[in-house]
Amino acid sequence: MNENFKTLHYYNIALLNSPLEPFTYQSQSAIAIGTKVKVKVRNREVYGVLLASCKEPDFKTSEILEVCDSTYSQKQITLARFISAYYFCSLGEALGVMLGYVNDEILNQVQDDVLLVHNDASTVIASEAWQSHSDITPRDCHVATLLTVTDSAITLSAKQNEALEFLKKHKTSLLFGDTGSGKTEIYMKYFEEMIEQKKRSIFLMPEISLTPQMNQRLHKHFGDAVVMWHSKLTPKQKKEALRKIHDGSAKIIAGPRSALFLPVKDLGLIVVDEEHDESYKSSSRPRYNARDIAIYMGKIHNIGVVLGSATPSLTTYVKFPYVRLRGGHFSSKKEFVYERSSEKLSPMILTSLQETLKAKEQVIVFLPTRANFKYLICSDCGHTHKCPFCSVGMSIHQKSRSLKCHYCNFAQAIPQECSECKSPNLVSSRLGTAEVVKEIQNEFDAVNVEQFDRDVITTANKLKRALKRFNDKETDILVGTQMISKGHDYHGVSLAVVLGLDNILGMSDYRAREKALSTLVQVAGRSGRKESAKVLVQTFNESFFSAFVGRYEDFLEDEKEYRKELYPPYKKLCRILFSHKNGIKAQEAMQQMQDSLRAFSNVEIVGFGKCGIERVADKYRFEILLRSDKSTDIIKAVSACKIELAEIDMDPIEFG
Repeated sequence: MNENFKTLHYYNIALLNSPLEPFTYQSQSAIAIGTKVKVKVRNREVYGVLLASCKEPDFKTSEILEVCDSTYSQKQITLARFISAYYFCSLGEALGVMLGYVNDEILNQVQDDVLLVHNDASTVIASEAWQSHSDITPRDCHVATLLTVTDSAITLSAKQNEALEFLKKHKTSLLFGDTGSGKTEIYMKYFEEMIEQKKRSIFLMPEISLTPQMNQRLHKHFGDAVVMWHSKLTPKQKKEALRKIHDGSAKIIAGPRSALFLPVKDLGLIVVDEEHDESYKSSSRPRYNARDIAIYMGKIHNIGVVLGSATPSLTTYVKFPYVRLRGGHFSSKKEFVYERSSEKLSPMILTSLQETLKAKEQVIVFLPTRANFKYLICSDCGHTHKCPFCSVGMSIHQKSRSLKCHYCNFAQAIPQECSECKSPNLVSSRLGTAEVVKEIQNEFDAVNVEQFDRDVITTANKLKRALKRFNDKETDILVGTQMISKGHDYHGVSLAVVLGLDNILGMSDYRAREKALSTLVQVAGRSGRKESAKVLVQTFNESFFSAFVGRYEDFLEDEKEYRKELYPPYKKLCRILFSHKNGIKAQEAMQQMQDSLRAFSNVEIVGFGKCGIERVADKYRFEILLRSDKSTDIIKAVSACKIELAEIDMDPIEFG
């Protein structure tokens, strides 16, 4: 036998962040499944994950260039396969959102280096423990001392303890707690118990804007056992965070949706705070929803998943057992005042602002999320023109002088009078945050007004500084969009103004009622944290909001009837997008796939046609909206009919 002959090993490899299907490569040595490797694709060196060994193919294969020091676990690969199949992306794209585990040899080297080079108080204590207890590893003593640098113990009330015991009895459950009722304390107690069991926790928040205050709160109690993870970290900060995750000293990993995909060993709990928030849904491939992925991960790891919210989504409320935690939000000191008015700074609002400023108290002014669409509203009765087939608001398209439904694409000419009260006073104006800031500054002398939205708050530091200025009472009035409603503690707010709430209620979205009421509850929750407060709501639909604002559970029960036979959680939706610089090609692709989908009788084509925003980034856009009883039926139909230009969005939340 020729001594120079070596047996070649062949492997299927998924290319990280690539839309391409797995490729086959060869290696002269055996490599473990899940290992990260470097390979060449069309003269470019890229990274991939080794999925499986395979037989020698009948074509020439390239050599694996390098075996890296990280590995993707079998559970990560299982999760990636689910994401790939359900959200219609490649396995490489699914694995691309994850980070692998560092191999043990590398990890031991890192741990030794940590004890040698770190000189903070906790490491000094750790070093002393290491010298006096030879049976304690560097990793163990480092972790142990980190957990001693904490604040006083967490004490829960009887109701909070009951809620915690309920959550512990269920694998996936909802903590349905009013704003200020103590959800965070329950999370922290649960984290504490996980640490005692030598388990670790992932704590998801909807977006980076929530991390500064929560970071401070967690660190006060858990010290350096907490690691925050988000996209705004510097490379140095990310490296340090990953070190603590890999060596086990990070016991609580907190952050927005990307934190879910970190390589956390001994995982015992996932908490998804503000589970209703749309920020958990990715707007690019893979178009996953982190809340739903957390639930799937709970099944894979056989661990507890807690979904928390003061305004839970109907889907979560219907699907999972829940514990209700009341109090702390709608006390008798909070007064709701409704004004029948379109979106503007009315005399009533200006008077309320003046009274609040005179009392040297603070104000938050909320405007609906900046949107690309305007909805036709009667300024006399507040009626929104809705699609006769879908019961959702229709959007104004000025170019074609028409109203259009973004579900079924039904269109009609813009009416000249209100269909409800026959008034000719139909409006579609939308105020912007900058405009409101300017109006307030013109109205009041020497008032400090600050704009609080993504146009201005572009970095984590800007967010921290803006919140500090407001809590230090350097800012009198904060004017913002959805960002202002997200979980921040504003201690001195005695007036919350909600402008143009009917613009949310009239949106072309089946969740319009849920989004409008949830927004009001969340904004109201930012006021009167310590003192009494007034919430001034601008709406023509007082009967709807006043009926449910303090009774969100009643709203969810009512919403069930509204959604049955039409929308989630009783139906599954899928949106298919087609875009191309050549509009005819995009339209032809849509038509081709639509024709193929008609063969599947258990999948309904709700609507098709031009997207609400027809052209983006110099590309023309068309869409198809599908509906079915089961996601498996949609997946089968779409898989069979999918063509190159089709971009699939399962469980869509964006219908514009």
